[in-house]
Amino acid sequence: MPKSPVNSMLAKHPNLTHSTDVKVQSHVQREEDDWYVNTIMIDNVSVPFIYKRKQPYRSLTGARVNVTYYPSVKQVAGFEVEIMKVVRLRIA
Repeated sequence: MPKSPVNSMLAKHPNLTHSTDVKVQSHVQREEDDWYVNTIMIDNVSVPFIYKRKQPYRSLTGARVNVTYYPSVKQVAGFEVEIMKVVRLRIA
């Protein structure tokens, strides 16, 4: 049986994490250059999950999703803020 795309990504990149069937608490989109930057907050997690898309996307608030991500740090107003960079997001 062939490996799933998620399993092969996790095998190649040890820093990646995959969470299944998590509930989106809030979802915000904003335009930045030619991209739409999406920020989602997951229930019981205090770190924002960020990803980019070329086109706007419907709201994911309240949806259950499977998300593959890795931890990162972003500079905001001179402070380092922990974020999660989303590599793959699928509605569960």
